[in-house]
Amino acid sequence: MKFGKVDDPSHIDFSLPVTPIETVELLNKYKNDDDFEMFVGYPKWSKADLKGFYPRGTKDELNIYSQNFNAVEFNGTFYRSPSKEQVLIWKNRTTEDFKFCPKFTNSISHYSRLNNTDEKVAAFVDSTVLFEEKLGIAFLQMPENFRPKAFERLEGFLERFPKGYPLAFEVRHEEWYNDKEVLEKYLKLLTRTRTTNIIVDTPGRRDMLNFRLTTPVAFIRFVSSTEIRDKERLAKWVLKLKEWKDAGLKQAYFFIHQKIDPETSFLSTDFVEELNKELDCHIPIAKKTL
Repeated sequence: MKFGKVDDPSHIDFSLPVTPIETVELLNKYKNDDDFEMFVGYPKWSKADLKGFYPRGTKDELNIYSQNFNAVEFNGTFYRSPSKEQVLIWKNRTTEDFKFCPKFTNSISHYSRLNNTDEKVAAFVDSTVLFEEKLGIAFLQMPENFRPKAFERLEGFLERFPKGYPLAFEVRHEEWYNDKEVLEKYLKLLTRTRTTNIIVDTPGRRDMLNFRLTTPVAFIRFVSSTEIRDKERLAKWVLKLKEWKDAGLKQAYFFIHQKIDPETSFLSTDFVEELNKELDCHIPIAKKTL
């Protein structure tokens, strides 16, 4: 994900904001329930995207990926809505506790822009629901030029959205974030429709680092900057996720957008080690042999 990348990140303030009281109050409603799940992964699993990771001669990349990460931010479904048969193939190639987070197809978000999409949504849901226990949370990302003037269209879309199917949502245009009244209206809609607010931590769009959770689920998309700064950033995220877990967070999905070359190590390695230690998780730790 190139969204929000900058040529020189040295001037960026990468500190994380204070958790709003609204988020604390929402999470506290779930505090007595001790169940917590943490999932960490990358946007894709192919050899072309994770260069230098798979052993020579690997044929089933997805299976090996699922042994080293417990989730995928599945951007492949953005370009074509998958068939039921394909979903079952993917599901059966992964380990028991693995989660898919499929991205809604661009025919819904970018081409139709939420207009007259009920049949397309139903087709996507009907196929991806076959992931069954391996379905994490699907997500829908709107184009950058989707503005708050289309709020009523968004409201109707979320109100008609199939109940019980887990959904996270992302808007990108600055007008959603730089007007407090607009942002509050948007967040209340997500809360009312039980839609998870996607948090984007990317260098050039710090306004999207919004810590208003709208469900007891956190969905974070992390865009890398430089290796040293990224490790510092991820260390702060460990503390933030621990804070939210202690407050009552039920699930967290954390996806790292990092260019992987043969000589590049995974940012997730140290991050997951700290999560396992500080949050008492049992996430697989993937390492590359450089």
